[in-house]
Amino acid sequence: MSSEPSDFKPVPRLAVITGMSGSGKTTAAKALEDLGYFVIDNLPPALMSRVFDLAAVPGSTVDKIALVVDVRGREFFGALRSELATLSQREASPTILFLDSSDDTLVKRYEAARRVHPLSGNDRLLDGIHREREVLADLRAEADLVIDTSETNVHQLRDRVIDAFAGTDTTGMVANVVSFGYKNGLPRDADLVFDVRFLANPHWVEDLRPLTGLDQPVVDYVMDQPDSAEVLKRLYALLDLIVPAFVKDAKRYLTIAIGCTGGKHRSVVLAERVAAHLDELGMQVQVEHRDRGRA
Repeated sequence: MSSEPSDFKPVPRLAVITGMSGSGKTTAAKALEDLGYFVIDNLPPALMSRVFDLAAVPGSTVDKIALVVDVRGREFFGALRSELATLSQREASPTILFLDSSDDTLVKRYEAARRVHPLSGNDRLLDGIHREREVLADLRAEADLVIDTSETNVHQLRDRVIDAFAGTDTTGMVANVVSFGYKNGLPRDADLVFDVRFLANPHWVEDLRPLTGLDQPVVDYVMDQPDSAEVLKRLYALLDLIVPAFVKDAKRYLTIAIGCTGGKHRSVVLAERVAAHLDELGMQVQVEHRDRGRA
Protein backbone atom coordinates (compact mmCIF):
# COMPACT_ATOMS: atom_id res chain seq x y z
CA MET A 1 0.00 0.00 0.00
CA SER A 2 1.42 3.39 -1.00
CA SER A 3 2.58 5.69 1.79
CA GLU A 4 2.07 8.78 -0.35
CA PRO A 5 -0.65 11.18 0.87
CA SER A 6 -3.81 11.34 -1.21
CA ASP A 7 -3.00 14.89 -2.31
CA PHE A 8 0.52 14.00 -3.51
CA LYS A 9 1.48 16.00 -6.62
CA PRO A 10 4.63 15.09 -8.63
CA VAL A 11 6.98 17.97 -9.30
CA PRO A 12 6.04 19.53 -12.66
CA ARG A 13 8.60 19.31 -15.45
CA LEU A 14 9.80 22.79 -16.46
CA ALA A 15 11.29 23.80 -19.82
CA VAL A 16 12.53 27.30 -20.64
CA ILE A 17 12.68 28.24 -24.33
CA THR A 18 14.96 31.13 -25.17
CA GLY A 19 17.42 32.23 -27.83
CA MET A 20 17.86 34.58 -30.75
CA SER A 21 14.86 36.47 -32.10
CA GLY A 22 13.80 34.82 -35.34
CA SER A 23 15.43 31.49 -34.54
CA GLY A 24 12.19 29.49 -34.22
CA LYS A 25 11.06 29.79 -30.60
CA THR A 26 7.40 29.88 -31.62
CA THR A 27 7.79 26.62 -33.55
CA ALA A 28 9.56 25.01 -30.58
CA ALA A 29 6.80 26.16 -28.22
CA LYS A 30 4.12 24.65 -30.45
CA ALA A 31 6.04 21.37 -30.55
CA LEU A 32 6.17 21.22 -26.76
CA GLU A 33 2.49 22.09 -26.62
CA ASP A 34 1.86 19.02 -28.79
CA LEU A 35 3.73 16.99 -26.16
CA GLY A 36 1.30 18.16 -23.48
CA TYR A 37 3.26 21.10 -22.08
CA PHE A 38 1.37 24.11 -20.73
CA VAL A 39 3.03 26.91 -22.73
CA ILE A 40 3.30 30.61 -21.84
CA ASP A 41 4.96 32.96 -24.34
CA ASN A 42 6.92 36.12 -23.45
CA LEU A 43 6.62 35.62 -19.70
CA PRO A 44 8.43 38.14 -17.45
CA PRO A 45 11.12 36.06 -15.71
CA ALA A 46 10.09 37.32 -12.26
CA LEU A 47 6.84 35.37 -12.67
CA MET A 48 8.47 32.02 -13.44
CA SER A 49 8.50 30.82 -9.83
CA ARG A 50 4.89 31.88 -9.41
CA VAL A 51 3.81 29.85 -12.46
CA PHE A 52 5.75 26.84 -11.18
CA ASP A 53 4.14 27.13 -7.74
CA LEU A 54 0.65 27.25 -9.27
CA ALA A 55 1.34 24.08 -11.25
CA ALA A 56 2.83 22.31 -8.22
CA VAL A 57 -0.17 22.68 -5.89
CA PRO A 58 -2.15 19.51 -5.14
CA GLY A 59 -5.07 19.14 -7.52
CA SER A 60 -3.33 20.87 -10.43
CA THR A 61 -3.47 18.88 -13.67
CA VAL A 62 -0.44 20.73 -15.12
CA ASP A 63 2.59 18.45 -15.00
CA LYS A 64 4.70 19.97 -17.78
CA ILE A 65 5.36 23.69 -18.30
CA ALA A 66 7.20 25.46 -21.12
CA LEU A 67 8.00 29.15 -20.70
CA VAL A 68 9.22 31.26 -23.63
CA VAL A 69 11.48 33.99 -22.26
CA ASP A 70 13.60 36.30 -24.42
CA VAL A 71 14.75 39.87 -25.00
CA ARG A 72 11.21 40.97 -25.83
CA GLY A 73 10.88 41.19 -22.06
CA ARG A 74 13.09 44.31 -22.19
CA GLU A 75 14.10 45.45 -18.70
CA PHE A 76 12.33 42.43 -17.16
CA PHE A 77 14.59 40.01 -19.07
CA GLY A 78 17.56 40.81 -16.82
CA ALA A 79 15.97 38.82 -14.00
CA LEU A 80 16.08 35.56 -15.98
CA ARG A 81 19.39 34.15 -14.79
CA SER A 82 18.71 34.88 -11.12
CA GLU A 83 15.25 33.33 -11.46
CA LEU A 84 16.73 30.22 -13.09
CA ALA A 85 19.20 29.94 -10.21
CA THR A 86 16.34 30.20 -7.72
CA LEU A 87 14.34 27.49 -9.49
CA SER A 88 17.39 25.21 -9.71
CA GLN A 89 17.83 25.40 -5.94
CA ARG A 90 14.32 24.07 -5.58
CA GLU A 91 12.91 20.90 -7.11
CA ALA A 92 12.11 22.58 -10.45
CA SER A 93 15.42 21.85 -12.22
CA PRO A 94 14.49 23.74 -15.41
CA THR A 95 15.67 22.47 -18.80
CA ILE A 96 16.94 25.36 -20.93
CA LEU A 97 16.44 25.09 -24.69
CA PHE A 98 18.39 27.75 -26.60
CA LEU A 99 17.63 28.32 -30.28
CA ASP A 100 20.26 29.95 -32.46
CA SER A 101 20.80 30.86 -36.12
CA SER A 102 23.50 32.53 -38.16
CA ASP A 103 23.38 36.29 -38.62
CA ASP A 104 22.71 35.90 -42.34
CA THR A 105 19.75 33.60 -41.69
CA LEU A 106 18.26 35.92 -39.09
CA VAL A 107 18.58 38.91 -41.41
CA LYS A 108 16.81 37.04 -44.21
CA ARG A 109 13.99 35.95 -41.89
CA TYR A 110 13.46 39.45 -40.54
CA GLU A 111 13.49 40.98 -43.99
CA ALA A 112 11.00 38.39 -45.25
CA ALA A 113 8.68 38.99 -42.26
CA ARG A 114 9.15 42.80 -42.41
CA ARG A 115 9.48 42.97 -38.65
CA VAL A 116 11.59 45.17 -36.38
CA HIS A 117 14.21 43.51 -34.20
CA PRO A 118 13.51 44.17 -30.47
CA LEU A 119 17.03 45.53 -29.89
CA SER A 120 17.70 47.38 -33.15
CA GLY A 121 16.03 50.66 -32.19
CA ASN A 122 16.88 53.21 -34.85
CA ASP A 123 19.99 51.30 -35.92
CA ARG A 124 20.48 48.61 -38.53
CA LEU A 125 18.92 45.19 -38.13
CA LEU A 126 22.37 43.61 -37.87
CA ASP A 127 23.26 45.93 -34.98
CA GLY A 128 20.24 44.62 -33.05
CA ILE A 129 21.26 41.02 -33.76
CA HIS A 130 24.79 41.67 -32.49
CA ARG A 131 23.46 43.31 -29.31
CA GLU A 132 21.22 40.33 -28.71
CA ARG A 133 24.13 37.89 -29.09
CA GLU A 134 26.06 39.80 -26.44
CA VAL A 135 23.10 39.78 -24.05
CA LEU A 136 22.48 36.05 -24.54
CA ALA A 137 26.08 34.79 -24.65
CA ASP A 138 26.22 33.51 -21.06
CA LEU A 139 22.75 32.00 -21.26
CA ARG A 140 23.68 30.11 -24.44
CA ALA A 141 26.77 28.71 -22.71
CA GLU A 142 24.67 27.44 -19.80
CA ALA A 143 21.82 25.95 -21.88
CA ASP A 144 21.04 22.25 -21.63
CA LEU A 145 20.30 21.98 -25.35
CA VAL A 146 21.30 24.32 -28.17
CA ILE A 147 19.67 23.89 -31.57
CA ASP A 148 21.01 25.76 -34.57
CA THR A 149 18.13 26.42 -36.97
CA SER A 150 20.16 28.09 -39.74
CA GLU A 151 19.58 25.19 -42.15
CA THR A 152 16.42 23.86 -40.50
CA ASN A 153 12.85 24.35 -41.70
CA VAL A 154 9.87 24.48 -39.33
CA HIS A 155 9.04 20.79 -39.82
CA GLN A 156 12.60 19.67 -39.09
CA LEU A 157 12.78 21.89 -36.01
CA ARG A 158 9.49 20.56 -34.71
CA ASP A 159 10.70 16.97 -35.13
CA ARG A 160 14.01 17.77 -33.42
CA VAL A 161 12.30 19.34 -30.41
CA ILE A 162 9.77 16.52 -30.08
CA ASP A 163 12.52 13.90 -30.32
CA ALA A 164 14.55 15.65 -27.64
CA PHE A 165 11.80 16.37 -25.15
CA ALA A 166 9.78 13.20 -25.63
CA GLY A 167 12.86 11.43 -24.32
CA THR A 168 12.76 13.40 -21.06
CA ASP A 169 9.75 11.36 -20.01
CA THR A 170 12.26 8.66 -19.15
CA THR A 171 15.55 8.84 -17.31
CA GLY A 172 18.96 9.27 -18.86
CA MET A 173 20.77 11.56 -21.24
CA VAL A 174 19.59 12.26 -24.77
CA ALA A 175 22.40 12.08 -27.33
CA ASN A 176 22.23 13.61 -30.79
CA VAL A 177 24.85 12.31 -33.23
CA VAL A 178 25.32 14.51 -36.30
CA SER A 179 27.33 13.78 -39.43
CA PHE A 180 28.37 16.82 -41.45
CA GLY A 181 30.65 18.11 -44.17
CA TYR A 182 33.36 20.64 -43.32
CA LYS A 183 32.83 22.36 -46.67
CA ASN A 184 29.33 23.28 -45.46
CA GLY A 185 30.46 24.57 -42.07
CA LEU A 186 30.63 23.23 -38.54
CA PRO A 187 27.39 22.49 -36.66
CA ARG A 188 26.97 25.47 -34.33
CA ASP A 189 25.22 23.41 -31.65
CA ALA A 190 27.79 20.60 -31.24
CA ASP A 191 29.27 19.80 -27.82
CA LEU A 192 31.95 17.48 -29.24
CA VAL A 193 33.39 17.54 -32.79
CA PHE A 194 35.47 14.77 -34.39
CA ASP A 195 37.23 15.10 -37.76
CA VAL A 196 37.49 11.89 -39.86
CA ARG A 197 38.86 13.43 -43.05
CA PHE A 198 42.07 11.41 -42.62
CA LEU A 199 40.25 8.28 -43.79
CA ALA A 200 40.35 7.42 -47.50
CA ASN A 201 37.47 9.18 -49.26
CA PRO A 202 34.90 7.04 -51.15
CA HIS A 203 34.14 10.12 -53.24
CA TRP A 204 37.15 9.27 -55.40
CA VAL A 205 35.82 5.79 -56.16
CA GLU A 206 33.54 6.19 -59.16
CA ASP A 207 31.06 3.45 -58.20
CA LEU A 208 30.79 4.77 -54.63
CA ARG A 209 30.51 8.49 -55.37
CA PRO A 210 26.72 8.57 -55.88
CA LEU A 211 26.11 6.43 -52.79
CA THR A 212 26.11 7.50 -49.13
CA GLY A 213 27.35 6.14 -45.85
CA LEU A 214 24.04 4.36 -45.39
CA ASP A 215 24.74 2.11 -48.39
CA GLN A 216 26.56 -1.15 -47.65
CA PRO A 217 29.30 -0.79 -50.33
CA VAL A 218 30.36 2.53 -48.75
CA VAL A 219 30.17 1.03 -45.26
CA ASP A 220 32.41 -1.84 -46.37
CA TYR A 221 34.89 0.53 -48.04
CA VAL A 222 35.21 2.75 -44.97
CA MET A 223 35.30 -0.04 -42.39
CA ASP A 224 37.82 -2.11 -44.37
CA GLN A 225 40.40 0.59 -43.63
CA PRO A 226 42.54 -0.36 -40.58
CA ASP A 227 42.39 3.19 -39.25
CA SER A 228 38.59 3.07 -39.05
CA ALA A 229 38.48 0.26 -36.52
CA GLU A 230 41.23 1.85 -34.45
CA VAL A 231 39.65 5.32 -34.36
CA LEU A 232 36.30 3.84 -33.37
CA LYS A 233 37.94 1.80 -30.62
CA ARG A 234 39.53 4.93 -29.17
CA LEU A 235 36.43 7.02 -29.66
CA TYR A 236 34.32 4.44 -27.83
CA ALA A 237 36.83 4.46 -24.96
CA LEU A 238 36.65 8.25 -24.77
CA LEU A 239 32.85 8.23 -24.74
CA ASP A 240 32.81 5.47 -22.12
CA LEU A 241 34.88 7.80 -19.94
CA ILE A 242 33.18 11.15 -20.46
CA VAL A 243 29.49 10.22 -20.89
CA PRO A 244 29.10 9.02 -17.27
CA ALA A 245 30.83 12.23 -16.17
CA PHE A 246 28.31 14.31 -18.15
CA VAL A 247 25.45 12.31 -16.65
CA LYS A 248 26.86 12.82 -13.15
CA ASP A 249 27.00 16.54 -13.87
CA ALA A 250 23.26 16.41 -14.70
CA LYS A 251 23.76 17.21 -18.38
CA ARG A 252 20.56 16.23 -20.17
CA TYR A 253 21.62 16.55 -23.81
CA LEU A 254 24.82 15.81 -25.68
CA THR A 255 25.42 16.62 -29.33
CA ILE A 256 28.32 14.80 -31.00
CA ALA A 257 29.32 15.93 -34.49
CA ILE A 258 31.44 13.81 -36.83
CA GLY A 259 32.70 15.48 -39.97
CA CYS A 260 34.33 14.61 -43.26
CA THR A 261 34.78 16.75 -46.36
CA GLY A 262 31.28 16.58 -47.84
CA GLY A 263 29.32 14.89 -45.05
CA LYS A 264 28.07 12.15 -47.35
CA HIS A 265 30.27 9.09 -46.85
CA ARG A 266 32.86 8.69 -44.07
CA SER A 267 31.16 10.80 -41.40
CA VAL A 268 27.82 9.04 -42.02
CA VAL A 269 29.36 5.59 -41.54
CA LEU A 270 31.13 6.54 -38.30
CA ALA A 271 28.17 8.49 -36.95
CA GLU A 272 26.00 5.39 -37.29
CA ARG A 273 28.59 3.31 -35.42
CA VAL A 274 28.93 5.89 -32.64
CA ALA A 275 25.15 6.12 -32.29
CA ALA A 276 24.92 2.33 -31.96
CA HIS A 277 27.59 2.37 -29.25
CA LEU A 278 25.78 5.09 -27.30
CA ASP A 279 22.59 3.08 -27.57
CA GLU A 280 24.41 0.13 -26.02
CA LEU A 281 25.38 2.44 -23.14
CA GLY A 282 21.68 2.92 -22.45
CA MET A 283 21.37 6.42 -23.85
CA GLN A 284 18.46 7.76 -25.87
CA VAL A 285 20.02 8.40 -29.27
CA GLN A 286 19.00 10.48 -32.27
CA VAL A 287 20.98 10.49 -35.51
CA GLU A 288 21.04 13.31 -38.03
CA HIS A 289 22.98 13.23 -41.31
CA ARG A 290 22.96 16.95 -42.02
CA ASP A 291 24.68 16.99 -45.40
CA ARG A 292 24.03 13.48 -46.71
CA GLY A 293 21.64 14.72 -49.41
CA ARG A 294 23.83 17.58 -50.64
CA ALA A 295 25.71 17.45 -53.90
